[in-house]
Amino acid sequence: MKFIYSHEHRSHDPQQFMVRGQLKRSNEQPERAEILLRSAQKAGHQPMLVEDFGAGPRAAVHTPEYLHFLQTAWQRWQALPDASLEVLPNVFPFPGQPFTYPDHLVGQAGYHMGDCACSIGEHTWHAAINSAHCATHAAELVLQGEQAAYALCRPPGHHAYVDRANGFCYLNNAAIAAQHLRSKHARVAVLDIDVHHGNGTQGIFWRRNDVLTVSIHADPHFCTPFFTGHAHERGEGEGLGYNLNLPQAKGTTTDQYLRALETALTAIRHYAPGALVLALGLDAHEHDPYKALAIDTPGFARITEKIAQLGLPTVIVQEGGYLSEDLGLNLESALRGFEVGAQ
Repeated sequence: MKFIYSHEHRSHDPQQFMVRGQLKRSNEQPERAEILLRSAQKAGHQPMLVEDFGAGPRAAVHTPEYLHFLQTAWQRWQALPDASLEVLPNVFPFPGQPFTYPDHLVGQAGYHMGDCACSIGEHTWHAAINSAHCATHAAELVLQGEQAAYALCRPPGHHAYVDRANGFCYLNNAAIAAQHLRSKHARVAVLDIDVHHGNGTQGIFWRRNDVLTVSIHADPHFCTPFFTGHAHERGEGEGLGYNLNLPQAKGTTTDQYLRALETALTAIRHYAPGALVLALGLDAHEHDPYKALAIDTPGFARITEKIAQLGLPTVIVQEGGYLSEDLGLNLESALRGFEVGAQ
């Protein structure tokens, strides 16, 4: 399997992450991608350096004002008196209330940043656009005839909305890949197996029926993002019925997870898409720092093998999976399982 990688991710190293009122270094660290890179190479896969696909793919998903904010926020922030080294919001609009788009950068930060987990540093924009290029490049390989391609994206993307960063994510790589696949396929499915609900992806395609979004994740009653990911969320308008959430109880094991996966795969088969985007989170692992679900390392191979048996051209987009001794082994297991299932 070909995989796409960018060295540019290394320059994005967010230092501010609000956890229960305390500022800590983010769990989304450069070491993650370096471990995943070495593991993919160890498994026999050789990286292709990412190509620049221009602004078009991200502009097809995200609003112009949001992209302008991401591109300019850090430089503008540094011009503020007593500004921190990273952009971090301290005020947010109230949901459901009328409000005006703010002129001031501090207000714009609250408007375009959904939480305190996605601080913007000097090189965040450059890393994010190269991460999005990785997803687009992998999608282009699939459009050109590859059965599957892996995009080693960092920063991740599935929490990013059309105009809002969220949960370590700035540009929604999975959505960008899905939209790119739409250039050829009338229908595309996104299957998100990250431990956290793919809230940004759900939001982007909420009112659309040309992209089916399916997410298997830790139940938001106990796990972030809390406000979305519940089973009753099914889409609106033309998108009603084209969003499926399968929340899982804390400590869900591989065997239990596989039962939910069958429900997801049945929905995808009935939708009959021309291609699939697999949002590959490895943070459902039993030893991941989040410890929400309890998938074992061989379990990732069992999961991806069944996904590959759909027989769909597939773009695998890296999402979560945080620092533990098993992180690299989990990726090796996932890629191996997919290749077995695709045979």
